[in-house]
Amino acid sequence: MSTESVLGHHLGAIMAGDVDAILEDFTEDSVLFTPDGPVRGLDALREMFTGLVTELLPPGSDLKLIDQSIEGEVGYVAWSGSSEKYDFPIGTDTFVVKNDKIVVQTFAAKIDPK
Repeated sequence: MSTESVLGHHLGAIMAGDVDAILEDFTEDSVLFTPDGPVRGLDALREMFTGLVTELLPPGSDLKLIDQSIEGEVGYVAWSGSSEKYDFPIGTDTFVVKNDKIVVQTFAAKIDPK
């Protein structure tokens, strides 16, 4: 799979709130860097993404892709959105994809409670 197809799968799984599908894009060695520190390994990623799709951005949330850029193994997305409890004026993620898996992801977003 290409970086673009891995990101497409990942973003689709996020929108669907499907944690198992989200985790298909990662390995036990994957690291996701957040403002709260790095999240490493599938168990920690499962906990983080479960919170994301149940509390912050449950299925049915309004998400808009502002930009997506891909250069080889690196992908970048900028987005905005809104859920029942939160507004996200801007969010960004950067991905490094190797062997059809996200090995490194960075995440940052402005999160405003409603």
